[in-house]
Amino acid sequence: MILGFLASHGGSAARFLTEACRDGRLSAVPVALASNNSGSAALAWAREAGLKAAHLSGAKYPDPDALDAAIVAFLQEAGVDTLVLSGYMKALGPRVLSAYAGRLVNIHPSLLPRHGGRGMYGDRVHEAVLASGDSESGATVHLVTAGIDEGPMLGQVRVPVLPGDTLATLKARVQATEGELLLQALRSLV
Repeated sequence: MILGFLASHGGSAARFLTEACRDGRLSAVPVALASNNSGSAALAWAREAGLKAAHLSGAKYPDPDALDAAIVAFLQEAGVDTLVLSGYMKALGPRVLSAYAGRLVNIHPSLLPRHGGRGMYGDRVHEAVLASGDSESGATVHLVTAGIDEGPMLGQVRVPVLPGDTLATLKARVQATEGELLLQALRSLV
């Protein structure tokens, strides 16, 4: 498995998975990371980690079709066969979806289908869980398709919503489960 990543900010999943590959917990080779944010911590980290890194965004490619093609070209040139979204905050184009169909993975910080879809990302998800009075939350790893958060699930992990939880405490509890869930999901693709 040759891993590539798309990230918008910190790229914590990309970092975790790269470390897991390098210490033998995941039989894969991380090779590339692209970000839509030229100042992202993920780009800086990827360069330091020896991954091929590129800023690919609408600022560089105003035509969405050209951006879609550039992302695919970058990933394919690096030999990527499995693509992981690591906090990537942009919609993917049809070329990326087609090139990595069945091997394009995302992690979402809720028990999909609850609290998924357009506009449901990051802190918004945890806020929605707390506002709804749910007794549990968690994370879902799924294959990415054209429908936002609608692809086939590869795994879920549940965590309780505790009395007195805040956005920060719930978020930390969910995030603590995400790395191992991603590892299990990627192992299932091998």
